[in-house]
Amino acid sequence: MSRLFGSVRARATLAATVVVAIALVAAGTAVLLSLRSNLNDQAGTEAERSAREVAADLSGGASYDRLRLDDDQRPVQVVDAAGVLVAASEDLRRISGTGTDVVKPGPPRPTDAAGGGATADDHGGDRGDDDGGDGHGGDDKGGDDKGGDDKGGDDRGKDGRGRGGGEDDDYASLRPGQIGAEVSFADGSATLDGDTADYRFAAVEVSVQSKGALTVYAGAPLAAEQAAVRTALTVMLTGLPLLLAVVAAVTWRVTRRALRPVEGIRSEMAAITASEDLARRVPVPDTQDEVAGLARTTNETLAALETSVERQRRFVADASHELRSPIASLRTQLEVGAAHPELLDVTGAVEDTVRLQRLAADLLLLARLDAGERPSGTRFDLAALAREEVSRRPGVTAHCASAEVVGSRGQLARLLGNLLDNARRHARSRVAVTVRTDGPWAVLEVADDGAGVPAAERERIFERFVRLDEARSRDDGGAGLGLAIARDVARRHGGTLTAGEAAEGGALFTLRLPAPA
Repeated sequence: MSRLFGSVRARATLAATVVVAIALVAAGTAVLLSLRSNLNDQAGTEAERSAREVAADLSGGASYDRLRLDDDQRPVQVVDAAGVLVAASEDLRRISGTGTDVVKPGPPRPTDAAGGGATADDHGGDRGDDDGGDGHGGDDKGGDDKGGDDKGGDDRGKDGRGRGGGEDDDYASLRPGQIGAEVSFADGSATLDGDTADYRFAAVEVSVQSKGALTVYAGAPLAAEQAAVRTALTVMLTGLPLLLAVVAAVTWRVTRRALRPVEGIRSEMAAITASEDLARRVPVPDTQDEVAGLARTTNETLAALETSVERQRRFVADASHELRSPIASLRTQLEVGAAHPELLDVTGAVEDTVRLQRLAADLLLLARLDAGERPSGTRFDLAALAREEVSRRPGVTAHCASAEVVGSRGQLARLLGNLLDNARRHARSRVAVTVRTDGPWAVLEVADDGAGVPAAERERIFERFVRLDEARSRDDGGAGLGLAIARDVARRHGGTLTAGEAAEGGALFTLRLPAPA
């Protein structure tokens, strides 16, 4: 599994497909629920319309046998306040979800038009409405016959409490001939003419003058809603895999095309590593996206690496060349001294040894600077350091104002010493050192009255092993590392070292270091 999804393209395709699948499933579920709810509401509206049509007929005085119960082939039940089915659709064979599962209406119970109790004969049997309203005999029978009173009380209990206290209040608030405004809905099933289906039932209450309170149940089929939901679900289940396959294919191709430049960069980098040719560069796509930025940054890194490697090669070659001359000279003097002791030039041997020692120290310092060695955070006065270095070199004047800096005192002393030694070698008679502050900078200037540095060479002199006066001897001119070391030290301290022209026409070296806050 890890190898299957090891590439960025595979992971991107999988992630896009999963996200789209989740979004589609959520959207499909919401659509199905909304569709089902809307169709249920539509079925409920149709059921309510059918129930109100029957209730309107009842409130208009229509008898049970004249009600339009089979016009729309929808199940209809009419139940009295006692829960007795008094009318139903002719083809109704079975029903659930309404107030009663009875499908054949029975004989109606006698009911007072004003909602009063029913009467019964001496045997507890049902009698007509005329017996219940008889002037004196009815009252005497109702009062004397306990069986009759019991039945009358039972009917009133069904009318008042059998359907719940809330519905009792609703019935009580309806006047004869009035249809209730409230509608209740329920889901159920019914069998009409041998066909069983699910229905949405609406219950509407109506009060009839001669029949009392009635409840009309009418159903609307849910077959259309169920068929629509099934069709939508089938379409979604069929289309979802196809859509996900399209999303995966498009994502795979798009990511492949987007990552093609990355593969080009990788292959070119592999070729550069194998050939060790740092002059080669990776291809940069003609876009302005992150991949193009990566290619440009990679080429910049290769250019910096090429420059660094070339600088190291040149440094090694120049160092070998500079070391060869004093070593050869020292060897010659020692061989002559061994063969002819009286001709041994001890002074010259010592000078060559000192030159070797200085060159080795310079090379070691450059190696440490190239390795990224950071100066220490010592805080000291640059003017005091300048006066100390000037005191060791006769003929140098100093005009120093206090200027504190933070860094390595030893490295900055080496920097100042290299500048002073360089100025003394090229000056005719005068070398001056100035220390001052310039805003957030501490400024040190070393000026001489020599021939100066040509404007075209003022940057090249800071390169390693560069000597402008090739005619002078190595003993007088040095190895060409002093100014290179000075600039590297200045940069490591966050400052700059530049060459210019002094007022007397000679060279002017300006060191700028950040002053501590």
